[in-house]
This record gives sequence, structure tokens and C-alpha cells, in this order.
Amino acid sequence: MEAAMSKVLVINPILYTAETNRIPRVDSIKDTMIYTMCLGFLRAGHEVTLIAAEDYRPVRGEKYDFPILWFHTVCRRLFMPRCFPYMPGIRRFLRNHKEYDIIVTSEVFATWSFTAARVAPEKTVIWHELAAYNHMLHQIPAKFWYRFVAGFLMRRARVVPRSEEAGAFIRQFMPKVEVEPIDHGVDLEKFPVPESGEREDCFAVVSQLIPRKQISHTIEAFRDFVKSGYGTYALHIIGEGEEEMSLRQLVCRLGLEEKVTFHGKLSHEKLLPLVASSRALLVSTQKDNNMVSIVESIALGTPVVTTSVPYNAAYIRREELGIVEDGWTAEALEKIISENGRYVANCLAYREQLSNVACAERFLALVE
Repeated sequence: MEAAMSKVLVINPILYTAETNRIPRVDSIKDTMIYTMCLGFLRAGHEVTLIAAEDYRPVRGEKYDFPILWFHTVCRRLFMPRCFPYMPGIRRFLRNHKEYDIIVTSEVFATWSFTAARVAPEKTVIWHELAAYNHMLHQIPAKFWYRFVAGFLMRRARVVPRSEEAGAFIRQFMPKVEVEPIDHGVDLEKFPVPESGEREDCFAVVSQLIPRKQISHTIEAFRDFVKSGYGTYALHIIGEGEEEMSLRQLVCRLGLEEKVTFHGKLSHEKLLPLVASSRALLVSTQKDNNMVSIVESIALGTPVVTTSVPYNAAYIRREELGIVEDGWTAEALEKIISENGRYVANCLAYREQLSNVACAERFLALVE
């Protein structure tokens, strides 16, 4: 007997990361994490609608697989659209549209989650990622919000953490927190397992080229790796950002011009083959939450060498999907190469758990 179709509303105003208050406009949002998650609900046989902020609407019109409602933000100096947008129209929408079976919102520290938790607490599931106070204004707004707004006014809503760390943090303030985290899902139809199974002598970096990502550390570790007898290896750097020029200069100073390629920002269609053919994805970040690039790499069967900073690190270490080591060096790269077959096999065995359909079904199980 087939499960009944549910009507799902997803409220995720911030579709991608903006490092400054000037939000970059993009041509498409179909590669974003939340669009992929909504596809999971759709392919699981349910109706889904996404609410997003008008500030993130693509510059070019595009056709979507499900309805997307663009809401205007207000009081933008106080409620900055890049991190804490306020859309008063959501309250009126929720009061007028009671047909949804589940309302999935992003983050506890969010005006839209507060609105949903007040208007429809029995239907609201807050998908929470942060495992620490937001640093805005010396953490004062965040501490007030978690301790008083969330702790008293949002406590009837259920919370699903995106990681073990996020779960431990939010349990300090809210009573209805699910035990099992739900990570960002990926569309496995777009992430086919490489047919040959053969991988090239290369590594991949998929990242913004900004200071907190510490790409310079990755390049220097790769230099040491090459000098230790791995002269056939190459490094693909995929992404763009303010440090690109200085990183190119570093590559020249280290004599790696023929070993390191800067590809700029690529579409998924061009990015995925590079990651799928690599021996590992390299991550040196000093500040991040869950990283979608890590999830996508594992889905392709490509292991990860990372610091312990991303919340994904917990299951990478537990399931042996790569190497988790702060300040990792050329030795970590040598190890991931020497045991590459085992790490790849572990990633391929784990990939089904990362399916956007599987993640969507876990959400819907909460309201059955």
C-alpha cells in the first residue's frame, strides 16, 4: 500500500552564502542545497512548495520543478537579508494556507522559524545547523534569542539537527529535539558512480577562495606532497573569491604552475567529473558548518581530507570516509593515496544515506 501524498512547505529564505551585505546575483538556484532537498520531497511522491527571499531570485527567469514563492524583506539595515532577513508576509501566508501537512524551516535563530513556530507549532519542524551562538554584535542577540525567544516562545515546535554538534547545542534551549540528525541530501541521479572506478593522480578543492577556507594551507601541503615523491599528481581548485590573485601568486612562488589549475566557479555538470576522478577532496577550513561540497564528494565515492571544523567531520571519522586531522600535512595525503581503495569503498557504501529522497522521507516520518 502506497503512503499518502503529503503537502510540504519549506521556508528557507537564504539560498546561498553571501560573505558581505551585497548579495551576489546568480543565473540559477538549481544547484543549491535547499533546491536539491525540495526535489527529494517531490521524488518521494509529495507536493512541495519553497518560500525564499526575493533578494536571492536569479537574474534570469528559469522554470522550476515545484512552486517557489519569493517574499520581500523589510527593515534591511536591522534584519540583514544575507544572515537574518525578515519577511512579514510569511505570517499572513501561513494563516491563510493551512493545507500543509509539514512546515520545514531552516534554523532556530531565524525570524521565519519563529513565525512558523507561533502560527503552526504542531506542523513546524525546524532543521537546525548551528552548533554555537551567532557572533553578530558580540553574540548578544543570539544569546537572548536562544534563551528566551526559542526557550519560551518556540518550544512547541520540533527541531531536527543537521549534525550531532548542532543537536547537543540546541538541546540546551528547546525540549523537542530529535535524536538522529538529518544532513544535507544530494540528488543521486546527478551523482552517478564513476563507471571505470579508475581515479586520476589528482586532488580537488571546491571552495570559495576566501581567508577562512585556508586554501594556502592546502597548496603548501600539496607542495610538500609533490616534493616527497609524488610528482605526477595535480591539484584542481574550483571556486572564486577575493584571494584568487594571491593564491595564484603563491602557486608561482612554489613552482607549482604546471601542477595546480584554477578553474573558477563551475556548474555541477563540469564540476562533478573533476571531483569524481580525484583521489580525495581537500578541506582546510577554519570556520564552517555542514559543507555541501563534502556531502557531494562522498556521494561520488571520493574520500575527504579535512580539518575537524565542518560538522560532517563526525561521520567522516566514524564511517572512515576519509581523514579528519587539524592542520593536516603531506602525510595525510600519502595515507589517503595508500589506502584509497578502502576509503572509496566506504564512501560508496555510505552514499545511499545521503540521498535527498532518503532525507525527505525521514522528515515525513516525523508527521506520520
